[in-house]
Amino acid sequence: MKAKIASCPSCGSPVEFRVSSSLVTICEFCNCVVARTDKAIEDHGKVADLVQTNSPLQLGVTGKYRGRKFELIGRVQYKHPAGGVWDEWYLAFSNGKWGWLAEAQGKFYLTFEKRVSKSIEIPPFESLVPGKEVKFGSNEPAVVAEIGEATTGAAAGEIPWDFEPGIPHRFADLYGPKQTFITLDYSDNEPKFFLGKEVELKELELAEGWGMDGTGTGLPSGQKIEAVSVNCPQCAGPLSLHAPDETQRVACPSCNSLLDCNHGKLEYLQTLTKVRRVRPLIPLGTVGTLHDKDYTVIGFMERFVRYEGQTYPWTEYLLYNPDAGFRWLTHNDRHWAFVEPVSVAEAKKKGQFVTYNGETYRLYDKATAFVRYVIGEFYWKVTTGEQVNMSDFICPPRMLSFERTDDGTNKEVNVSLSTYLTTEEVQEAFKVENIMRPFGVGMIQPKPRHPGVYQLWGLFLLAMFLLFAIVPAITSKSIDGGFFVVMLIVMSVLPVGTFIYQHNFEVQRWRNSDYSPYNSE
Repeated sequence: MKAKIASCPSCGSPVEFRVSSSLVTICEFCNCVVARTDKAIEDHGKVADLVQTNSPLQLGVTGKYRGRKFELIGRVQYKHPAGGVWDEWYLAFSNGKWGWLAEAQGKFYLTFEKRVSKSIEIPPFESLVPGKEVKFGSNEPAVVAEIGEATTGAAAGEIPWDFEPGIPHRFADLYGPKQTFITLDYSDNEPKFFLGKEVELKELELAEGWGMDGTGTGLPSGQKIEAVSVNCPQCAGPLSLHAPDETQRVACPSCNSLLDCNHGKLEYLQTLTKVRRVRPLIPLGTVGTLHDKDYTVIGFMERFVRYEGQTYPWTEYLLYNPDAGFRWLTHNDRHWAFVEPVSVAEAKKKGQFVTYNGETYRLYDKATAFVRYVIGEFYWKVTTGEQVNMSDFICPPRMLSFERTDDGTNKEVNVSLSTYLTTEEVQEAFKVENIMRPFGVGMIQPKPRHPGVYQLWGLFLLAMFLLFAIVPAITSKSIDGGFFVVMLIVMSVLPVGTFIYQHNFEVQRWRNSDYSPYNSE
């Protein structure tokens, strides 16, 4: 197919439409948005330069998906209502179709626009509720994860829709089974339906030299954004930004200033309310290894809930890995857990129970959590006093947490999986010492195991039964029943004690829960 060459209406430089179905191309010389219509070439304004990110992708890269070749030919950056940007790449396939590849926080979602048939009813934007299921025709229900209004920002290359900078973009993201991903686009009068799935880069079969730099980072050589050192604009104290392309807020540990971060450029917002300073047990900047990945501690916060006049605090450490993205390490009542995101569609709620990955989780608590103290950098516009509605379901040594936010512009539900870590595991991972051990029972602390106790007790009962059955038959003498009773009492002390201990362990686990199965009320 021959490319169509035109002149940029802004600077006169040549612009190229390589794909017949692309509607917009960005002038490489002046960043003008050049749109083509049936009659003429139009100027749709200028776009800002693209924000440099750690993306492993680049325009012009080729690949293959499910046997069909494609080329990355366009890119748009959206400004998220909660801060930050995400990329949407446009794949021109050899059969003339387009693919939309969204990239956010190290994850990739490939979707294709589907014609909305009469059997598929798109719900009104205002009717969508995060966490609720929506059914599209005969397909399995999908769960609403996020509803919001973003803004079109920078762009490059060719784009298959009539792009204009600074235009509101109303959207809803939904997750279905087997990594199904759906985006509903409400920007136009008629909503659009995009269906696809979460993918890994290896599924895209990128041309040799892309998606891997030989070190396992997943980035092409020279593409990675390195950490930068800056100074606080309030106190001039030194700050290190480990994810400058994704950081939205920085809390200075020296003067307690909350700073807005615009890709490494800091601007003073406010001095955080004076609160009791909380010392991180793991210093910011520490690198630790968990699940065979190296994570840097880049942020620290204290959160709390209130219950019957009492305050229950805990702390959270924000971990960052350029490939895996963000994870959390929580510390609650001297108990630790590693936290990672989970698809909302994979966690099936039914009353006070949730099923996930073949396991059943039971409701432990519902509460509103508040942020009380922050230092370091964060990927959203965090501030003290920020609140989120939480629901925790436990299946020791794991916990599923549902967090719901609603700031008026953006509504979202996030699901995370916490896995219990011992103090020794944390110390070994981050090479820190002198962390105090827990005294009480943790919410998801594994139940102590006593292997063989009940088996040995069963073997004893079997042996005594055989003894009473065989000895009289051989010797014609009966065995004193009192001896059997005494032995039964002696041998039952250990298993009965073990049972009582394990039962008390579970009672203590649920002591702070209104949903305890051991409540007598």
